[in-house]
Amino acid sequence: MAVTVEMYNIGDAATRREIVALIEHVLNDKPGAWRVSIIGSRADDNWEMKVEGPKGFERSYTLLGSANQHQPQVIANVLLKLLPATES
Repeated sequence: MAVTVEMYNIGDAATRREIVALIEHVLNDKPGAWRVSIIGSRADDNWEMKVEGPKGFERSYTLLGSANQHQPQVIANVLLKLLPATES
């Protein structure tokens, strides 16, 4: 497991640290290399989250500040929903 988290134009440092910790926790047991980038808009309160993983996995999602989607736990829950289903 390798996780890279990049964040730009995102609020305060404490919130960034909490978001990074939760993303790393969610991806901790997933095989392969993962990259998550969250980029805050300067024009509005939307953040763009992009998730890249092994085997060409790629998803993106717009986190809406007006819908309280900038909360660290909400971001972790969205990330869980974007991930591929586990193989059994």
